Amino acid sequence: MLIAIPDLLSADEVAQIRALIDAADWIDGNATSGPQSALAKRNEQLPEDGDTARRAGRMILEALGRSLLFFASALPLKIFPPLFNRYGEGHEFDTHVDNAIRLKRGTEFRMRSDLSITVFLEAPENYDGGELLVEDHYGVQRVKLAAGHAVVYPSSSLHRVTPITRGTRVASFFWLQSMIRDAEERRILFDLDRSVQRLTNDLGGKDRSVIELTGVYHNLLRRWADS
Repeated sequence: MLIAIPDLLSADEVAQIRALIDAADWIDGNATSGPQSALAKRNEQLPEDGDTARRAGRMILEALGRSLLFFASALPLKIFPPLFNRYGEGHEFDTHVDNAIRLKRGTEFRMRSDLSITVFLEAPENYDGGELLVEDHYGVQRVKLAAGHAVVYPSSSLHRVTPITRGTRVASFFWLQSMIRDAEERRILFDLDRSVQRLTNDLGGKDRSVIELTGVYHNLLRRWADS
């Protein structure tokens, strides 16, 4: 399941983050790569343990905390601190699968990567190429969103970033462990949650059917969730 989250960040928040990260020193993007990814990856990123990445990452985490769509689609248990990458002309990230376990260097933090997240921080008209291509059962999904928009997609999927031919692509990327490990169960809960929200708008929160379906949602979440 691939979910786009429009306007996760406001234009002002994007500008604040860009002011922070554009002034920072960038390093080779393979600093966080596994052996397979290192063969496919050509980009730059901010040092993950640097103050700039932490400050900018906190702004993104705060925005995620406000997003009902993000919570409904991901049901997050653990979120890896946001990282930041930059693709210039000739840079790309060829087809790969994200590592199943993510470790935060120098800490005991570790998590299973169920979902990957990209938050776009550059207007799409400012660069050519740089599309995120995600392969799923329905074919290849092509994603290139406005600055401030985000996309959530399975970490288990084959995906890539196409070569940049003009301009610079800037984004934040990270992973999360969901309370719901099984992707199909997570999709069912998301569909049910969206239906309940529509019925609540149409019928009101006191309608008996809305209350019962809300109970079904929470009982399924209680049955399937890890905590």
